[in-house]
Amino acid sequence: MTTTIDSFAGEDILSVNQFDRASLNAIFGIAHEMRVLVERFGGAELLQGKILANLFYEPSTRTSSSFTAAMQRLGGQVIPINNVQYSSVSKGESLPDTIRTLESYADVIVIRHPEVGAAATAAYYAEKPVINAGDGVGEHPTQALLDLFTVQEELEQIDGLTVVMVGDLRYGRTVHSLTKLLLNYNVSFVFVSPDILRLPADVLEAVQTSGHSYSQVEDLHSVIGEADVLYMTRVQRERFTDLAEYDRVKDFFIADKALMAQAKEKMIVMHPLPRVGEISYALDDDPRAAYFRQMRNGMYIRMALLAALLGKA
Repeated sequence: MTTTIDSFAGEDILSVNQFDRASLNAIFGIAHEMRVLVERFGGAELLQGKILANLFYEPSTRTSSSFTAAMQRLGGQVIPINNVQYSSVSKGESLPDTIRTLESYADVIVIRHPEVGAAATAAYYAEKPVINAGDGVGEHPTQALLDLFTVQEELEQIDGLTVVMVGDLRYGRTVHSLTKLLLNYNVSFVFVSPDILRLPADVLEAVQTSGHSYSQVEDLHSVIGEADVLYMTRVQRERFTDLAEYDRVKDFFIADKALMAQAKEKMIVMHPLPRVGEISYALDDDPRAAYFRQMRNGMYIRMALLAALLGKA
């Protein structure tokens, strides 16, 4: 388990299980400095001469763009591969060969892939650092890091909070990763979902084993008053083989002004985005709506990680 900022150099970022409170504090400290750096100067030249390969087998707006922006803000350059159907993958090239090719040109590789474990496979064959940008329904560690950083920046604490996670808890890799990361802190969980989208058994077992307080409910209105963090997620159509089942649950939970009237004055609403109706646009002007600030924090976290992995933190 990585515990100091220096020990990140040359490492892969594959799972939130790599982090403890000491390493989280180190990364968050660097991310906060990156935020100040961007706000004051727009960036720096820490990674001048370094190249990032952005390898995305699935569609992405925020993750892909924020890694690109992070690298460029630090003076580095990017090889963007956001449509693998236009790469040699369409010719049948294997993942190991694609990775070996890209590391011939780049200093660090970011990969998003539809298969659980693909990032670990990439890291096995790569000599350069690999960052998991989402592997199927598995993990999304950098999203979890930016989520937790947002909680810290917005509420100035993590211990003692009640985190209410809502929506697609079964397939939502952001929920899986954030839940595991939060086990490093003294928090309480409320998991809100329809029965068919409940948290996977292995993630729930981790919560139970850790001794954290949790509950599972289907009525968001009954628990909104407890929430310090309301973490909304979309029901992911692309994860369903039965579209009738998707249509039945897609609009189960909607955060709107009526719901927020029951919420605490000091709390935050988060979402990994994109949203498809589960958060009303009327909420965007609510000071508790943190999801666009959360998105911006992704760039600062990824700047911190890239600098750390390349030994420039």
